[in-house]
Amino acid sequence: MISLDTNIIVRFVTGDDPVQARRARGLIETNEVFVTATVLLETECVLRAAYGFSAPRILGALRGLLGLPNLHADALDRLDRALKWYQDGMDFADAMHLAFSEEAESFATFDEKLVRRARQIEAISVRVP
Repeated sequence: MISLDTNIIVRFVTGDDPVQARRARGLIETNEVFVTATVLLETECVLRAAYGFSAPRILGALRGLLGLPNLHADALDRLDRALKWYQDGMDFADAMHLAFSEEAESFATFDEKLVRRARQIEAISVRVP
């Protein structure tokens, strides 16, 4: 199994460098590949900030990637929850933070918007210290 870096996924999704995109596609389509949650977090940031992708376009790309039969991922159940929350309007990083904090009894933040948003979903308790 081969673990993928963000730049491989970005080339696969955007095709912005034809040579690297072809190599990324070949790698992903012909091997068992693994993607970590941290790589997905960085991928969303790059697609949004550097490429100007909208949330629905990013969501489609990430869901498509995670749906590949030969792709394996960190804690897929948590990723699915984070993607659902992202689809529902939560910031992707915040959704990932909450989904990957489920062993904790609560999540502390100074972000009042996150506190309000977390109350609307089935997530761990989010509070301001």
